[in-house]
Amino acid sequence: MERQETLYIVIPCYNEEAVLPVTEKRLTEKLQKMIDQGIISKESRVVFVDDGSKDNTWSMITEMYKSNPYVMGIKSSRNRGHQNTLLEGMMTVKDDCDMMVSMDADLQDDIEVLDQFVEKYYAGCDIVYGVRSARKTDTWFKRTTAQSFYKIMESMGVNIVYNHADYRLMSKRALKELENFKEVNLFLRGIIPMIGFRTDTVEYERNQRFAGESKYPLKKMISFALDGITSLSIKPIRFITSLGICLFIISIILLVYYGIGYFRGQTIQGWVTLVISIWGIGGLELLGIGIIGEYIGKIYLETKERPRFIVEEYLKK
Repeated sequence: MERQETLYIVIPCYNEEAVLPVTEKRLTEKLQKMIDQGIISKESRVVFVDDGSKDNTWSMITEMYKSNPYVMGIKSSRNRGHQNTLLEGMMTVKDDCDMMVSMDADLQDDIEVLDQFVEKYYAGCDIVYGVRSARKTDTWFKRTTAQSFYKIMESMGVNIVYNHADYRLMSKRALKELENFKEVNLFLRGIIPMIGFRTDTVEYERNQRFAGESKYPLKKMISFALDGITSLSIKPIRFITSLGICLFIISIILLVYYGIGYFRGQTIQGWVTLVISIWGIGGLELLGIGIIGEYIGKIYLETKERPRFIVEEYLKK
């Protein structure tokens, strides 16, 4: 290969002391192999980004930085969440690399396809998405909810890559354009496709987590999904409007129906129906207020223009 450009692998870490030794070893071996084959330059690095971990994650990153020439570290000032930490790493290294790959610390994303990412980059792609070819390692519940999530996002008009998480390659040019997106409420899977440029995909099979516990329990998954929908689509508000119009039409029809019954002298035994209607309409009103409040809350946060991350320390080579 004629060109040898610099690849940085950015890895958000939160309480990952159980997986870091294996992750460092495997990624270092993969990076060295790609350098020896002339695919990437010897300035390529693995960058661990600590998201305010409560265990020994940062001290381990510091030791790896001292002993491993390929390891660098970024320490966030406090816990900011996965998306903000990932963005922190991407924006911190964007001027030092030609291309960047983001992935999780547990190496469930197959590192053996990194060569394919880089090949597509050299072929002219600015963004390459890692797409799962199957979800065999997932439970039935996780597989079903994940697939439903992507379908719901698509139905909401969000441009999202099906079965893609945060395993992707981005060029320096794409990273610089991402910097222009100033959202505080981050959903990178929906924001990055807005950048445009030439894109492609690489299929891979996701591995089992080899140590530690998942940092995305059901509660966080639901919160993540809601953030994605409300950050990138206004269809839920339009749904409330449509629902209000339908209920208004139904109320007019019922008014006419019961009005005719009243003038005919019919006795209406409607207490149960009345109570159910009150509770039903009340529930819909609260739901509508809640959805609108979600959007207002996000507007409130966006107007403050608070920093999305603060780098406390950058261990750079």
